[in-house]
Amino acid sequence: MDVRVEQLTAGYSGRTVVDRVDMTVPPGQVAAVVGPNGCGKSTLLRAMARLHTPASGRILIGGDDVWGLKQRQAAHRIALLPQSPQAPEAVTVAGLVRYGRHPHQGLFRQWSQEDERAVERAMTATRVTGLAERRLDELSGGQRQRCWLAMALAQQTPALLLDEPTSALDIGHAVEVLELVREIAADGRTIVMVVHDLAAAARYADTLVAMRDGRIVACGPPRETIDTALMRELYGIDTEILAAPSDGSPVIVPVSPTPVRQAATG
Repeated sequence: MDVRVEQLTAGYSGRTVVDRVDMTVPPGQVAAVVGPNGCGKSTLLRAMARLHTPASGRILIGGDDVWGLKQRQAAHRIALLPQSPQAPEAVTVAGLVRYGRHPHQGLFRQWSQEDERAVERAMTATRVTGLAERRLDELSGGQRQRCWLAMALAQQTPALLLDEPTSALDIGHAVEVLELVREIAADGRTIVMVVHDLAAAARYADTLVAMRDGRIVACGPPRETIDTALMRELYGIDTEILAAPSDGSPVIVPVSPTPVRQAATG
């Protein structure tokens, strides 16, 4: 299903943080939301996930406004992986992933074979099946992030929101998680993720959504969107934009405002 944001405005205590944002992400694509700290990225994601009530506007998943649905219905459409998720103490990987099936449980619908199959598929897709009985707190950061993604996948929503899914990961684990994000999208899910790493956004996203002061200032394929003017507008720095030798994706190189002097030798 596609994800559409229409004229979304949201804020806190009378202060506008997200200002009349419009955005469309087709099914099976990845949109990366980038911008300086405080520009409204996480507030946008929280409003899309029904965790922060917008002042106006709509968030549509497959044509249905998520704020017009009941909470359980919305949980069948959209899942959020927050930046710093918290797990119950000593939970195992399998136990964590099963939490993703909570929106599908109810008074007259208890745990079923369908739930078990959804958990197994999610663990297989994220390659954590071999960790099923391990405690989450015993794993590396990259392994834990794959487990959290498995929990979100087990929810079986057509849309998935990721708030800085690679924060605090080293480059190896970050690439592993982003490759997994691409695989999830290729399976048909629509993904909106907030990222700070522009190189990662340029390489792994279909659409780059650049925000500043609560508004979208640029939106489109990374190769067509990232340029020196955008870097100056977003971050106030001069850059050079190079093309990666492997696939031509943009590589952003900051330009030092003053020449770097080499240390004298002798």
